[in-house]
Amino acid sequence: MPMAGEEGSNLMLVGIDIRLKGRCLITLSAEIAAGEVLTVMGPSGSGKSTLLAYIGGFIDPVFTAMGEVRIAGRNLAELPPEDRHAGILFQDPLLFPHMSVGANVAFAVPAAISRRAERRRIATQALGDVGLADFFDRDPDTLSGGQKARVALARVLVSQPRLLLLDEPFSKLDAPLRSQMRQLVFARAREAALPVILVTHDEADAAAAGGILHRLGDGGDNDPAATGYRIWQSAV
Repeated sequence: MPMAGEEGSNLMLVGIDIRLKGRCLITLSAEIAAGEVLTVMGPSGSGKSTLLAYIGGFIDPVFTAMGEVRIAGRNLAELPPEDRHAGILFQDPLLFPHMSVGANVAFAVPAAISRRAERRRIATQALGDVGLADFFDRDPDTLSGGQKARVALARVLVSQPRLLLLDEPFSKLDAPLRSQMRQLVFARAREAALPVILVTHDEADAAAAGGILHRLGDGGDNDPAATGYRIWQSAV
């Protein structure tokens, strides 16, 4: 779990450079304040998800990548994935079908919290925080798409992440649910003081996130001075 003093820390991306067969996909430096969102937009194949994979520590070795991912004075790029404590939400909620809703959430509670009753209490509270207070014993297959997305969010938050990575998590929801989940995810990230990186195709996601919008390949960024971020656009 995060070390003391890491909660509420800014995330710094320093000299990130990602290439495929020598072709530059992304060059990026930025500072994301605790509770703030950096949105990265670009067409399919531009490297958005690859950026998250590098930060999370699971980038495909076909890519060449370098650069620092710093939080609380530590370079996460030097650590194995399990020690980076990056919470990740994908397009699909990826719930375990053989576990109850509550067991899915409790599974992510750090192993240092070993008492079963305490793990259940934490999971129950997390479900309540996302509007699913009575769902602990439900089968995931009985949930709607929006409810599954909320369970996935609760599971990420109980893992006590240092930062939150969002890989188009709203894209498979219908429009009303998409708006609700945006509000919920960004509100919970602010409450937990987590720096967030969102990759998306959707302009509405970027508008809801606020902060800086980084467009891959467009040669310019949207008013970095407005939030105090320093950011350079990708070279392609």
